[in-house]
Amino acid sequence: MKNFCKYCIISLLVLIGFRTHAQEPLMVSGHITDEKTNGYIPGVNVSVKGTTLGTITDAQGNFKLSVQKGATLIFSFIGYRTKEMVINSASVNVQLSEEAENLREVVIVGSRFNPRSVADSPVPVDNIEAANLIATGQPTFDKMLTYKLPSFNSTQQTISDATGHFDPFDLRGLGPSRTLILINGKRKNQSSLVYINDTPGKGEVGVDMRSIPAAAIGRVEVLRDGASPQYGSDAIAGVVNVVLKENTNYSEITAFSGVTTEGDGLQVGIRANTGFEVGNGGFVNVSASFSDEEHTNRAGEPGFDLLFGQDESNAFIRENPNLGMTIGLPDMTTNDFFYNAAVPLKNGTSEVYSFGGLTYRRGLSFAAYRTPYWIPDPFNLLHAPGTTYSGFQPTFETDIFDKTLAFGLRGTKGDWKFDISSTRGSNSVDYTIGNTLNVDLGADSPTRFKAGGYEFENIVNNVDLSRNFNDKLILSFGSEFRTENFVTNAGDSSSYSGSGAQSFPGLQPGNEVDEMRYNIGAYTDLTYNLSDDFLIGGALRFENYSDFGSNFSWKFNARYKLFNDQLYFRGSVSTGFRAPSLHQIYLSNVQTTLSGGTVSNQGTFNNKSTVLRALAVPELKEEESFNTSAGIAFRSIDNLSVTVDVYRVEVNDRIVFTSSLANADVNTPLGRVLDDFNITSIKFFINAANTVTKGIDYVASYSNLGVGGGNLNVTLSANFNETELDGKIDTPEPIASSGNDIFDRKEQSRIETARPQSKFILNLNYNIGRLGLTLNNTRFGEVTWWHADNGLNEPLGMTDEEFDQTFSAKIVTDLRINYRITELIDVAFSANNLFNVYPDEIDNKGDFVTNLSGRFRYPWEVNQFGFNGTTLLGSVNFRF
Repeated sequence: MKNFCKYCIISLLVLIGFRTHAQEPLMVSGHITDEKTNGYIPGVNVSVKGTTLGTITDAQGNFKLSVQKGATLIFSFIGYRTKEMVINSASVNVQLSEEAENLREVVIVGSRFNPRSVADSPVPVDNIEAANLIATGQPTFDKMLTYKLPSFNSTQQTISDATGHFDPFDLRGLGPSRTLILINGKRKNQSSLVYINDTPGKGEVGVDMRSIPAAAIGRVEVLRDGASPQYGSDAIAGVVNVVLKENTNYSEITAFSGVTTEGDGLQVGIRANTGFEVGNGGFVNVSASFSDEEHTNRAGEPGFDLLFGQDESNAFIRENPNLGMTIGLPDMTTNDFFYNAAVPLKNGTSEVYSFGGLTYRRGLSFAAYRTPYWIPDPFNLLHAPGTTYSGFQPTFETDIFDKTLAFGLRGTKGDWKFDISSTRGSNSVDYTIGNTLNVDLGADSPTRFKAGGYEFENIVNNVDLSRNFNDKLILSFGSEFRTENFVTNAGDSSSYSGSGAQSFPGLQPGNEVDEMRYNIGAYTDLTYNLSDDFLIGGALRFENYSDFGSNFSWKFNARYKLFNDQLYFRGSVSTGFRAPSLHQIYLSNVQTTLSGGTVSNQGTFNNKSTVLRALAVPELKEEESFNTSAGIAFRSIDNLSVTVDVYRVEVNDRIVFTSSLANADVNTPLGRVLDDFNITSIKFFINAANTVTKGIDYVASYSNLGVGGGNLNVTLSANFNETELDGKIDTPEPIASSGNDIFDRKEQSRIETARPQSKFILNLNYNIGRLGLTLNNTRFGEVTWWHADNGLNEPLGMTDEEFDQTFSAKIVTDLRINYRITELIDVAFSANNLFNVYPDEIDNKGDFVTNLSGRFRYPWEVNQFGFNGTTLLGSVNFRF
């Protein structure tokens, strides 16, 4: 697969080479001014139509460019009308006129066939260009969004099996399951992984955001409002629509590299993108990229091990005060190939289109180090005979494939617009556990195990129709038919025999599933302009699932404009839903163990299990939501814009992943069931919680502010967000009467306090001539970790609350400097986390379980922004 992806990149570079050809040069120079003020305009894009040649004006509005006589130059700059001019002489002077509407970026998400400007939309929408994502200097798409959108969060995970290779994200603190991801307006498949480790997003399923490459992205639209009536399941918090590149007039190659100031985490990579015209107005855009990231290590150095009663007198601990741990980012190699294409038909009113991509990642992370006093190696499997045994560090390795392929036909028929499409997407992960052993296999134990894996696939078929009646009434309706398939594959028998491979016993044949379901939905969307200023709209959707039943959702929104389209009031109210994922219904990783001649079972039981029916755990059903939002937007003619939106999201019957339940008392209902089925402990998914999320989104920006001969763009954005459990956890009677808590305070903390409740981003972008500077300051609010009821606080005379820890707010500063050496070459240097900021360290307070006796120096079960410290990056970009 790696060779295949390298072949794709080489082929793409060859394709780019074919696009270049010689031109008879004419050196053109000139200057560009504002039509109203006659002032020079620096930073104007000057490009040759139909080619990839171009430049930008300097601080005095001057430019110089070699072109062919008779070529057409395109002059474009944000806030001004684009102008074209045929060049027949070596000197030109150009005046550009302001275009206020250019400041109101057009977006598709939430309006399907009828794009609207950001300000004109009745719901809050962000429109982020690809260049602004790349400017963050972050390595993956999800981290780019984290440093651009205050309401979006995704942070590194560590010592968390496959979760550390995906990294859960969320919008408005509602978890990865409740944000719908689209590519070119079409539903993206979920990942094959359900997060069951102790991280934010535990018990949830989301899209593999790391599988969407930055090289293929043209822009990203983020709808921050409930949209289930328009798009179906999952769109409770909002919708992220990734719009792929369509450009055909230039090619681009970027090489980049970076490293942390600790000397680890080396990353190198290359991105390439090109496009070409097909037929009369058609296009094909192709991108490929490769990146390789090495792991980081920020383990603690306790110098003792309270988990095993060991102190500095132990020889291993004296030589390894960090207890051998490696805690940080995993090793990760990523290859991807994406395309986007459309070809008009001869009738001139419709086109066929297609897009798709393949992403392959190979990751390697580390489990907790097995010290010599923890796991012995009497058969010299992991150390040479005659040498001192020093324990071993198991590795957790993944092979992740994510695929997308879509075909469609869209156009107009009379007064109607139509879009017919079919999209197939899949994600799979296979596990390998290395540098470890199965103690129950003795001398016959391998040291490397195939531990099984998961697969998920969906096929989505859509038919959408829309008609605009005299620019007053817009009617849209359509239907969707979707099939889903979830598969669990067992590992090699050696990976699960006995107690299984150390660090991760493999998936067993009893865990295997291959389950499918289908659903069909229909919607209608109506927008009516009561006047030029007053707009109202609504949507209805009915959805039926083959496994749990049906849902009906609705939405109403409105927008009113005042003062010559400078002031907007907007609001919406809607219901929504999220179907239980197949992963949550059928996931099972029950481990069968043999100890002292006794067989016992422990782990996660799937929702169809007879064990759960015996405990009165009901079958999973859909979550339901009630969303309200209201906002105000102000946009002045001098490039100032301010938006404020308040929102409230109620989620009922929220699906949660329970705490581990054990009860040895056979006189209790839970104890009897566990004894009858020979189970030592049990976990499962259940509709058990109601939550209320309240918040405020704020965005203020000022663009094209003339400072020191250059242009300054300033954006201040913020999110204030709070999620609380509403009422008691719905616990089945046999478990409640046994005195067990299915969702303890530690798990509740993951919903209420594991993500920052406030986040500010101040972005300053300054361009003067060929030089560009970007300074980004992100303030992550505090997070609090609630400790489990483990009783360790009682000998200290501390309450549970006193035993908890709050990690204070921190500001992370990123600096990027880019310089255009020539019209074809740009170089950039970035310092992410410029001031080497780290989260607060874990305060032990006597709870040696939470930080594994000091193995963890920084918080891991709650997380604000990771703990890598400063990363320095450099890149060179060739554009032609």
